[in-house]
Order: sequence, then structure tokens, then C-alpha cells
Amino acid sequence: MKTHASLLLCILLFTIQCKSDKKNLATSDQPEVFAPKTDHQLRQIPKTVITPTIDGIMDDPAWENLPWYKLDQNWIGEAYTDNDFSGRYKLTWTPEALYLIAEIQDDILFDQNSDPLKLWWDDDCLEIFVDADNSGGGHQYTHNAFAYHVALDGNVVDLAPKNIPTLYNSHVNSARKTNGTVTIWECEIFIYEDSYVDHSANDQKILQPNQKIGFALAYCDNDASPTRENFIGSVPVQGEDKNRGWIDAGIFGTIELIE
Repeated sequence: MKTHASLLLCILLFTIQCKSDKKNLATSDQPEVFAPKTDHQLRQIPKTVITPTIDGIMDDPAWENLPWYKLDQNWIGEAYTDNDFSGRYKLTWTPEALYLIAEIQDDILFDQNSDPLKLWWDDDCLEIFVDADNSGGGHQYTHNAFAYHVALDGNVVDLAPKNIPTLYNSHVNSARKTNGTVTIWECEIFIYEDSYVDHSANDQKILQPNQKIGFALAYCDNDASPTRENFIGSVPVQGEDKNRGWIDAGIFGTIELIE
């Protein structure tokens, strides 16, 4: 009798566990739902007649009279002081590319990984988020948008489909100059659409007036710790999880190209 009761109890427990496993499996298999992209932090970016020279020097006429935008949203990490980090940037464009200059105050520049494809987000780097058609949505393992990590040595890294760390050095031409604790990053960013195929010939997008592009900027700050200490972005992100840029292009701001 005890054996029979024990057998029934085992069957009951097994059935409950199977139902629980199926529920968990169904939940984990559900694709993440992304909110539609809205044009939050909409900024109009003027076209330049004179293309900036990418040399890390802020003396090009293209940068004159353009507004500075702040890099001041702490996406990851504890509160920091202005002596530890402060940042600001400008943008302009030509039909061939988007241009960025960033002024970063960082008391310690740290690069612990010589391999550019290893833990690149834990080194000091500038991260440029670009969504060519401003469509928003997921881009974790697709080219719906790009998250270019520009390292101190100029290597540019993002995840390719199938979660493959990949160099995209041809997408971002950069120069960096440091004087004391102030670093100037100057970047030429070529824009590619979501039809981009790795290791194939791809046409870059020709930029035009009135075009909208999803855009955000961030900085990974590490003062000699095993992992980055702060991740500071340009766009406020709602909710507790603010490290969303590498997954969700919907959190990007919007830039509108104007003459």
C-alpha cells in the first residue's frame, strides 16, 4: 500500500514539474517586445560645407558655432564626480558621413585587453549608437542598428549576427588626442542600413536633408577595475535597466539632418 502511494506521489510531482518546465520554457522562448520608436531628444544637425579633418584637433571651421550636447546620463555605476568624468559632443554631416567631435574629461585612461575582441566594453571607449532609418526595435544580434565601440587604439567593435564579436574599422574613422585629463575624439561615421551583410560588399547610405537617424553616444569609464565602473550616455533611459542601447534602438535619440 505504501509502495502504491509513493508511486502516485512520484507521478504527481513529475507531472507538476513537467508543467512548470513547459511554462518556463514558453516564457523564455517569448521574443522581447520593443516599444515603437518615438522622436525623443529630437535634435536638428546642420550640414557642413567644409569636411572636418579627422585628427583629434578641434580647430576645423565645421565645428564653429555648433551647440555642445551633454554626455551626462549615468546608465551603469555609482555616482561620479566631474573630476572623474565629464563629457560633451557636437555633430555635423555631409552626404558621405556623419561627423562627431567629443570632449571627454577622464582622469584615468585604461585599456586592459590587448585583444580588441575580448571584453571590449570593460576598457575605456567611446560608444556610438546609430540606427540608419530611425526605426527603433531590437538589434542585439542584427544590423537593424549598430553599437560601435571605439577603443583607445582606434579599433571599432560590435556584435555581428549569431553573437560574433566583429571589427568594423571601416565604418568609423577616428582620431584621439589627450592633453592631461582631457581627450578629444574626432570621428567620421559611415552609415549603413539594416540590409548590411558582413564580409560582403555593402553600399553606405548617402545622407540627405530632412533624413532622421536614431543616435546616441556613450562612454565606458574604467579606472583600473576588472570591469567598467561607469557607463555614461547621452539619452535618458526609463526604468531600472538603463543599459539597453546594445539591445534596443528605441532608446536612441533622434537627429534630423538639415541644410
